[in-house]
Amino acid sequence: MKVAMLERFEDRACRAFCRVQVAAEQAKRLLREERAQGTTEYAILVGVLVVIAIGAIVALKDPINDLWNAITNGFDELGTGND
Repeated sequence: MKVAMLERFEDRACRAFCRVQVAAEQAKRLLREERAQGTTEYAILVGVLVVIAIGAIVALKDPINDLWNAITNGFDELGTGND
């Protein structure tokens, strides 16, 4: 009985060890693959650009709003005929 349990445990442990080895090899292969590195670089670049764009929008919100209001007021004055 104990021998059968030990054999099953060894078999499960061996399969688990093999799965870990396969996963480790796949991770190493992905890290070495240049396409994955290129994709990661593009993702980081896009993220940085998004952060810069959000920062610019927040920083320039008031001047853009003033410019927009001046443009709409100019059109309103053209429509009413006031000089």
